Amino acid sequence: MKKAAIFALLMAVFYSCGSNDRGELVGVKNTKKWFSEKPYGMALIPGGSFTMGKQDEDLLGTMSAPTKTVTVRPYYMDETEITNKEYKEFVFWVRDSIVRTKLANQAEFASLGASDDPTGNNRTSGIQNYAYKVMDTTDSNAYQKYMYDNYYQFDTIKPLNWDEEIVWKKEEFPDVDYVEVMDSLFISREEAVDGIRTFNTKSLNYKYSWFDRDNAARKGGSRKDFVQSEVLNIYPDTTVWVKDFNYSYNDPMHQDYFYHQSYGDYPVVGVTWGQATAFCNWRTKKKNDYLRGKKGSVQVPDFRLPTEAEWEYAARGGLEFATYPWGSGGTTSDRGCFLANFKPVRGNYSVDGALYTMEAKSFNANDYGLYNMAGNVSEWTNTAYNLSSYYMASTMNPNVEDRKNKRKIIRGGSWKDVSYYLEVASRDYEYADTARSYIGFRTVQNYIGTANK
Repeated sequence: MKKAAIFALLMAVFYSCGSNDRGELVGVKNTKKWFSEKPYGMALIPGGSFTMGKQDEDLLGTMSAPTKTVTVRPYYMDETEITNKEYKEFVFWVRDSIVRTKLANQAEFASLGASDDPTGNNRTSGIQNYAYKVMDTTDSNAYQKYMYDNYYQFDTIKPLNWDEEIVWKKEEFPDVDYVEVMDSLFISREEAVDGIRTFNTKSLNYKYSWFDRDNAARKGGSRKDFVQSEVLNIYPDTTVWVKDFNYSYNDPMHQDYFYHQSYGDYPVVGVTWGQATAFCNWRTKKKNDYLRGKKGSVQVPDFRLPTEAEWEYAARGGLEFATYPWGSGGTTSDRGCFLANFKPVRGNYSVDGALYTMEAKSFNANDYGLYNMAGNVSEWTNTAYNLSSYYMASTMNPNVEDRKNKRKIIRGGSWKDVSYYLEVASRDYEYADTARSYIGFRTVQNYIGTANK
């Protein structure tokens, strides 16, 4: 009996390791089983069907949200709105990329006159520490050598040196070339207040590209015809705190909200729809750049803004016919405590515990584990707004036509809105190129596979 079991085991090992499929259709053999990795800080929304839209009286008479049955696939969604410190990571990455690129270019320029340097400095230190990385192709494979010889040496994709720390204190700048680069990146002396020259945020431009899948599928043609690119400034508009309210003293919020670390866990505001979309692109790049260094890893699906249907489905938290993310009823608990940050009691903003925004993880999460799906800040979606057609097509990857539609759906209501806009089916819109002190965003990512077990 033991011999028979051993023989069967050996045969199983032989057929599993060998390439003999006996002529049967067995499928491509993968190296390992695929498991979806839950992104940090996100919750899995199981997907399903629900009745979308106003299911009770339309008090404002907008008729812009008639009910319909919608089905959404499983996806991940941020548990909270994107915070200041999370968006700062994006801003700092763009800033550091720009600084390192300029330092590397200056290092190349400075090295041209190394032999004639009147100071006697052979330029092997200082700014040369920030030069483009020189790749050692000794142990490289054929593909790596080809790419280095044909692209890296002559194109703009030369690898930057991220190992050397950037020196920000002017007293510690290593040499004159370094000073020249940093001087060009800070505001002029005429613009400085009290002699303090800060980094020029107008230079924080992020370039990214995307493939217009929808139009490519419909029209066909060369792939390069559907590759779109954009360059935009990604620094939040901190002046929105002043511009949005003419008769309020909001200067402290303008000065400190995005800058001061005490607001790090508060939702970022003052970002346009385009800036939110650029953040999604960068977040995808950040994760995939990390995975490229891992053997056998597979790139993750794109992070993106949620469609309007996905946002409402997630806000309901699995509660069918609910008015708010916490269910039906009012905006207070049975103990009289407010359940969201909004404009209650005829404009007494502070009665709910906050005069403006609150920390992104405030109040109780809904049944999907999502915080502040009502109140705090309204949130951008991927969906365009059109009064004549009520609900627009909720594409996950907006094409060129979608991007040209200037009005985008915002959902959830904010700290300055009345309770009507906190309802899960209430809709509003804002122009895509407009930033507000009460609009933020959160991201989603497609779930690959099925959420059902």
